[in-house]
Amino acid sequence: QVQLVESGGGLVQPGGSLRLSCAASTTIFRIATMAWYRQAPGKQRELVAAITSGGSTDYANSVKGRSTISRDNAKNTVYLQMNNLAPEDTAVYYCRMQTANLLGGLNISWGQGTQVTVSS
Repeated sequence: QVQLVESGGGLVQPGGSLRLSCAASTTIFRIATMAWYRQAPGKQRELVAAITSGGSTDYANSVKGRSTISRDNAKNTVYLQMNNLAPEDTAVYYCRMQTANLLGGLNISWGQGTQVTVSS
């Protein structure tokens, strides 16, 4: 079973920066599409950013231009650098791994989440 372990969350002041990390327990990581999602209290979980095995990236409009997703296949780790953070970025951030299976479906794994709180 794949394990995804997030780290790097915490309390940051508005305008500050954080880098989240997600380490995967499998080398299948290098063929997976990795993504960061977030869920604020009372809201649905939403996509923040995604990166394919080939390095193509996609961002939610709300973070575009101030966030960067990247991956290090040698370390089986995906990162999310977030800058100019605002209170509305406060949420639990989850790492997600997606791979294709032999049946033509998708295998999805989630991390346990890391809390990001933006407050003065």
